Amino acid sequence: MHSHSLEPWQHAHVFLGAKHDRHERRTWFVVALTAAMMVAEIVGGTMFGSMAVVADGWHMATHAGALAIAAFAYKFARHHARDPRFTFGTGKVGELAAFTSAVILALIALAIGYEALVRLSAPVPIDFEQATWLAVIGLIVNLASAWLLSDEDHHHGHGHSHAHHDHDDEDDHHEAHAHGHHDTNLRAAYVHVLADAMTSVLAIAGLLMGRFYGWVWMDPLMALVGVAVILSWSVGLLRAAGAVLLDMVPDRRLAGALRKRLEVGGDRVSDLHLWRLGPGHAGLIASVVSDRPQPPAAYKERLEGVDGLSHVTIEVHACVGEHPHRAAA
Repeated sequence: MHSHSLEPWQHAHVFLGAKHDRHERRTWFVVALTAAMMVAEIVGGTMFGSMAVVADGWHMATHAGALAIAAFAYKFARHHARDPRFTFGTGKVGELAAFTSAVILALIALAIGYEALVRLSAPVPIDFEQATWLAVIGLIVNLASAWLLSDEDHHHGHGHSHAHHDHDDEDDHHEAHAHGHHDTNLRAAYVHVLADAMTSVLAIAGLLMGRFYGWVWMDPLMALVGVAVILSWSVGLLRAAGAVLLDMVPDRRLAGALRKRLEVGGDRVSDLHLWRLGPGHAGLIASVVSDRPQPPAAYKERLEGVDGLSHVTIEVHACVGEHPHRAAA
């Protein structure tokens, strides 16, 4: 029983099961696309004098770096999936990569903001037509990258979870599904290309207004609008990845539902820890106090059908004079 119940958790150490390699390949492909466009935008934007296009190019440079971090995270998680040094596997490597990406995203946004403020106070002549075409090409590349990454973002969680569980409990299943399956590493990569697409759109808007209305100040102003949105996305990513890295309870309603399942016939839960181990995988450690203690396996059966519980440890305490039983899934 012990070795058998460990088996699905060992598989879960591989970052996203069957789709892991596909994620990695797509991320590297987007890195290559982004790097090529980055060079074109920095060189072209400098030649044509557009701050927004140069900002877009440098923004892409950080994306290429952040996306490479995401790709390396997949590779590392796969390579060390069964390394015993990682007590609960490598599922959180992606969260670490996402947190790093979010910091990079915030730093580059601040740099763009500074440069845009400088341009507002000291405008630079812009070749609007050339710069606009460059920004349009940038947008197309960004949208292609976003499509490549969002495809996996929408589909990876659902197929993955059912490979490990045959049962469905409607409320518990829904809660685990809604909160446990999101791959923050992929989301971080997706946010990077989405932020880049948005700066491209804003650059195009600023350049067109400058070209047709003579509003040269619109170019750096649009860059500042982009900065505000990118910073808010960055904060969202930092919060999401940070919550997992700090073992915050992923879903309080699910924790309550698990407690209710264990507290049957006078049994009481004295301690309950629920945390996320990786995309689609949660860990649970619970202490049950009982007048009529049963083996831990009996309590684990009460949790059957809860989607995404990949590592369960139950500790049983007898109220009077009996030794507690322990078990680790």
